[in-house]
Amino acid sequence: MAITDRKGGFVFPGYDPLQVPNPPTGVAATAAASSSVTFTAPTVVGGAAVTSYTATATPASGATVSVSGAASPLTFSGLTIGTVYSVQVTAFNLYGPSAPTSGISITPSPVGQAAYTTAGTFSWVAPAGVSQVSVVAIGGSGGSGGGAGGGAGGGGGLGWTNTITVVPASSYTVVVGAGGPSYSNTETPGGSGGDSYFINTTTVKGGGAVGTPGRSAGGDGGATAGGGGGVGGEGGDGAGSNGGGGGGGAGGYSGAGGAGGSNSSGGNGAGGGAGGGGSISAGNALGGTGAGTGILGEGSSGTGGASANNSTSLATAGSGGTAGVLPTGTNGQAIGGLYGGGPGAEGGGGTAYNGSIGAVRIIWGAGRAFPSTGTGDQ
Repeated sequence: MAITDRKGGFVFPGYDPLQVPNPPTGVAATAAASSSVTFTAPTVVGGAAVTSYTATATPASGATVSVSGAASPLTFSGLTIGTVYSVQVTAFNLYGPSAPTSGISITPSPVGQAAYTTAGTFSWVAPAGVSQVSVVAIGGSGGSGGGAGGGAGGGGGLGWTNTITVVPASSYTVVVGAGGPSYSNTETPGGSGGDSYFINTTTVKGGGAVGTPGRSAGGDGGATAGGGGGVGGEGGDGAGSNGGGGGGGAGGYSGAGGAGGSNSSGGNGAGGGAGGGGSISAGNALGGTGAGTGILGEGSSGTGGASANNSTSLATAGSGGTAGVLPTGTNGQAIGGLYGGGPGAEGGGGTAYNGSIGAVRIIWGAGRAFPSTGTGDQ
């Protein structure tokens, strides 16, 4: 005989309230148009194993949205941005459905991002429905100095902050730091890189590398503020009168960038930071450039470049950044890796090179947070 289930919503052949499973537990859902619902399977399954689950999203008015599947998570599609839904999950076995879980409330919000990868000051306007953002900022690297020993540029620092409150339709300042200027054929260290930040330097900041006083000194990695992240690696000094120091790597999401080599190999990055360039020991050659760190969230850390007697000691990038570029031809330009990688320096009073730019990236939407939760392109 067909018996009406205890929800009263339909007739389920063979329904037996003593044999159905308990409800799932631990229900959670992301607040997005394509909301992911997670839950824990019931430990008491009744008279038979659970065969499926159904999640429902019920608005105060309008049509209920449902999705079914064999296990957690289940993903809705087409939820309306800004509408409040009550989400419940029901477990099924061959005897019928469990009671639904208690409803949890979600309000889908927009998902998006904005990236600024050109040096300068910009204005970002918060989209409709966006009240919180997460931001990562990487400072510009220092330029390399001249002088006999070849002081290289330091890497830019990286900082990130989550749950920054914004007001829809309001405008906010974004600053991307430029690379520091170079000073060729002098004893002056390379210039400092510019800070990158969102709103102000106390909200979130990637510090620009700082030119260090003293003959052939490399730039320090920029400090961070307002969140997690790491400092950039210090640029290396050249060896004696002919060698070129290696550029510092940009800072990582949870560790420092690698230091540039000073008559040595460059240091490895940590916490997604970039590696430092290796030094060139002799021959008036150019030290290796430091690598940059990417803005899509924490990934693998970069390794330092090896010490060498030629200009090929590049470091590897951190967290999706890029390696540096060595000059080609007579008018070539050595460039530290994007973003925030320090340039190497040329020994023997040779050419010095400008630092590389920083970057700022803003993301918003449920379930997205630096250093690595949903931080990829969406």
